[in-house]
Amino acid sequence: VQLQASGGGLVQPGGSLKLSCAVSGSISGIMYWAWYRQAPGKQRDLVSTITVGGITRYAESVKDRFTISRDSANKMVYLQMNNLKPEDTAVYYCNVKIRWSSYWGQGTLVTVSS
Repeated sequence: VQLQASGGGLVQPGGSLKLSCAVSGSISGIMYWAWYRQAPGKQRDLVSTITVGGITRYAESVKDRFTISRDSANKMVYLQMNNLKPEDTAVYYCNVKIRWSSYWGQGTLVTVSS
């Protein structure tokens, strides 16, 4: 299983970006899709998850601004990010949990700056 994240870039505060993550390989047994982020000098933190059944969870810091979605048929997961703030600057990683294994994408950099 391989994951390829894309969609990062430079955006001004208050702007929007949509991250995408394409999964190749079998996702049979998938439990959930997720996005994490890691700011410079900080640990990697969970941003959002979505289960196979569509139940979503968000970190408190991104609630009401970010929306996770997935297209299981095409093995894609997305993160719509609105009203971005400088503190959202980080490398964003997609992740899938398939049975007892966890798979990671390579990360895409999001920079929020004026």
